[in-house]
Amino acid sequence: MDVTSGMDMTEMLTMGMAAMQTLPVVANADHAPLEGGEDPAFGTVRWRTIFDADRTATSAMVLGVAEFGPEGTLAPHRHAPAEIYFGLSGNGVVTIDGVAHGIAPGVALYLPPDVEHGTVAGPEGLRFLYVFPRDRFAEVEYRFTAEGDVVEVQ
Repeated sequence: MDVTSGMDMTEMLTMGMAAMQTLPVVANADHAPLEGGEDPAFGTVRWRTIFDADRTATSAMVLGVAEFGPEGTLAPHRHAPAEIYFGLSGNGVVTIDGVAHGIAPGVALYLPPDVEHGTVAGPEGLRFLYVFPRDRFAEVEYRFTAEGDVVEVQ
């Protein structure tokens, strides 16, 4: 049976696009460009965005790896979507709404929407996965807290 019988071209293209979004995507974190680490307003963290609708045929989730050198930082900030961290190597402290939480390999942290959080890596540095329920990393508006003020970065 031909499921495309009676469909116009737009319907067929829409069906084809939906099918493409359900295919698995494989990405190597080592091939993603290393970004960040240059703006003192947000700290010394660098990151590699692995899954992002602007770079990969993916949707609904952004996945990346945050990388900190020894004693590296991500300044306190907020953003609308929730976020998940999962420790890969090294260790550090993630302060969430004023409460310090250790992060190390195998430790997962759930950050609710709009909570203030910041990170300080330990003496060996820190690497963790981060996940946002968004199509694109660019959709996450970081609002950094600087001396009581909020600095918006997109």
